[in-house]
Order: sequence, then structure tokens, then C-alpha cells
Amino acid sequence: MSIRIKLPDGSVREFEEEASIEDVAASISCGLENAVAGKLNGKLVDLSTPLQDGALVEIVTRDSAEGQKFKREKARGTGRIVALDAARGLAVIGMYLQHFALNETNGSIVSGNTTLLFVLCGGISYSIMAGRMLDRGMEPAAFRTRMLARAVFIDIIGYLLIMLNTPFGVILPAYAALFVLALVLIRRSTRVLVTTAVVLLAVSPPLMILGGSVLSKAYLLGDMAGGPMSALALAPAFVAGMAIGRFDLTRMRTALSLVGSGTIMVIVSKVLGTFVLPGLSRSFEEWLVSVQGTAGAEPDQYAIWPHNVAPPLWHNLLSIAPHSASTFQTMLGLGVAFLVLGLVCLVPQKNSAVLKPFAGVGRVALTMYAAQFVVIWTLEISGAKYDIGAIPFSDLFVAAMVTVTGWLIARLPAGPLETAMRRFDRAFSTLGPVTGTTTSR
Repeated sequence: MSIRIKLPDGSVREFEEEASIEDVAASISCGLENAVAGKLNGKLVDLSTPLQDGALVEIVTRDSAEGQKFKREKARGTGRIVALDAARGLAVIGMYLQHFALNETNGSIVSGNTTLLFVLCGGISYSIMAGRMLDRGMEPAAFRTRMLARAVFIDIIGYLLIMLNTPFGVILPAYAALFVLALVLIRRSTRVLVTTAVVLLAVSPPLMILGGSVLSKAYLLGDMAGGPMSALALAPAFVAGMAIGRFDLTRMRTALSLVGSGTIMVIVSKVLGTFVLPGLSRSFEEWLVSVQGTAGAEPDQYAIWPHNVAPPLWHNLLSIAPHSASTFQTMLGLGVAFLVLGLVCLVPQKNSAVLKPFAGVGRVALTMYAAQFVVIWTLEISGAKYDIGAIPFSDLFVAAMVTVTGWLIARLPAGPLETAMRRFDRAFSTLGPVTGTTTSR
């Protein structure tokens, strides 16, 4: 067997099978120095795969199409995606605005939409994490164990925050349930993920409305399918994120597709919400009254199930109000989430410094998410007024404070809760043996 090395000056050097790797390396080094006269700063060589008979090692510049493709393929395997962290950070900042500085100006942007953006980014991260771990040779059983452990940790944090009894809903128990339910989809095709997200967009609202009634007293089941803050209500966004995670977010085509599809979804939702849904909703509510009558007294909590639950709120099926989790509100929120994610992905890598402050918040999203409830609880205990939305520029002040705080915490190796979560799941899971040669997703 002979190996031919193609040099930038067009020459080809052959090495017999008996030649040592040291001889080959030395000859290549000498040839490159003579051929390009010290201009190797812009070169890339991929020697990560074994050479086959007659194979050539191509040397390409960073500015060439092959070089760009090489960098993208290598970048996808390791490291964090700045745009994804920035989008997650913007979601967390939006939650702080909603809880501390909500007004008419920012309300139409952040109310409900930030939750779906947060969950969408969670689905993307879940898909990327699954792909990287499985590509590195982790056994599927070990990955499932790690995700189950991580779900338990998030669930515990969620219930601790619920125990503070703040005025705002906590989505972490539903988020944890999605980590478990999504295990059945990690090895499915992208087409299956897209189809599942579309189907969930249609069937989740009626099922979660029914679950909000019949599962209202079953808290664990309620986290999975009991109303607009349940896993079933948030599942379309999470599964859509899993599908997006299969694509290269560093490519311009992916970013433009997200911006285009998000814009279309927002326009369609706004048109329906303005011209179609109001009249259709009134007709639907009149029909509901004629069929089941007006709502009576509160159900007897001591009656046997299901006589101790409130009737389903079917009129929310045609609502587009924030956190109603109807098909139309979810489509609007997903459209905004797609648009935000696409816009941050459009920022060139050379200008990615503008995203770093928001990406810092996204890197410690779990810590920052939990911190807002602790802050609200502390202010409630002290009797201080924390809703400052009526004060001019208060939303900008809150956004700046959250960004700076997240950036400072992100300068640590990891956020406090992120570190605790990794230690927790590693205590319950072990990496499987690495076998064979892995391929890029």
C-alpha cells in the first residue's frame, strides 16, 4: 500500500507502507515549509480518519468552502453554541421583565412567549446533548439514566420553588417531565420529530384542558397533563426544539429558515387573533352554554372523583391570551421563539461578542430562573413592592441588572445549580464504553 500526500504546490509525495509515521510527518513538514514559505496560518488539515488505499490528504484554506465545512463539522461536536445560549438568556430576561417590570409596551412581547422560547431552547439542547453523548459511544441505557437523574433534580428544585408560594407559576416540574417523556424520541428521525410537534400542536390543547379538570388534584399527573403549565401543554415547543437541534445552527440557511417560518407563524396567528377568533370564540361559548349550561357552584372537594373536579374550560381552545396554551397561542409563541432564535443565529461569528452578555445569562439559565422566585419570595416576606412596570425605563433597568448578574455568575466554571445538577446525575449514571468510530451528526 502507498500513501500519496497532495501538497499545496500541486506536487504529490508517495510513501510506502514500511515508512514510519515519524518519517512521513517529517517529510510532510519539510515539504510544506518549502511549498508555502511560512503561509500555513490559514490552513486546515483533517487527519482524524484512517487513510485508505490511494487516499489523499487534502489541505484547504479557511476561506474555501471545504474549510468552512470542516470548521462547522468540527465545531458541532464540542463546545457551546453562543446563539443558543443567547436565545435562552433572552428568554430568562423576558421572564424577569414579566415578573418585575411588566407594562403595556413589553407585555405583548414577553407574556407567555418567553416560556415557550425557554422550552424551545431546552428541546434544542436536549437533542444536541443526546446526539453528542451517543456519538461519543455512550450506551443508550446510560444516557436514559443520566436524563432521568437530571429530571429528578429539576423536579426537586421545581417543587422547592413552588413551596415558596409566589404569585407566579413554576414550569420546572413540567420541564422535568419533558426530559423523561422525550426519551422515546431521541432515536427517531427528524421527520418524525417534526410530525410529532405538529400533531401535538393540535391535540395537546384539548387534552391538557381535560387534564386540568380531571387531574387537578393529582399533582404529579397534573405536572404532565394538567393545564397550561403542564408538560403536555409545553410539549409542542420542546419537540420542535428537538427537531431544530438536528440542524446546524451555525449555518445561514438554518437561521434564515427560522426567521422566515417564525415570521409566517406570527403573522398568521395575529391575523387569526384579530379577525377570526373573537367572533368564533363568542359563537363557541354560546354553544357551550346551550349544551352544558352556565358554571354552577364550586365542586364538592369531598365528593368522589370525578365529581370533585371543576368542569373543563373548553372556551380556552380558541383563546390567544398568554399562558392559555391553546393551539393559536402556542403557534404565536413558537413563531416569536423561532424569530428570536433565527435572528441571534444570523449574527456573524466575528460579531458574536454582542451576544456574549445574553449568552452568559443563558449559560446559567437554571440558576437565574430559580433566583427570580427566591427574590420574589424575599420581597413578599419583607412587604416591599417589586412590580415597578409603571416607572419609566424600569424594564430596561431590570433587563440590565439581570444581564450583568448572569454575566458575572457565568464567569464561574458553571452556575451553582448547573454544577449541582451535573454532580447529581453523575452520581446516578456512568458513561458507557466507547466503541467503534463515531461520525458527526
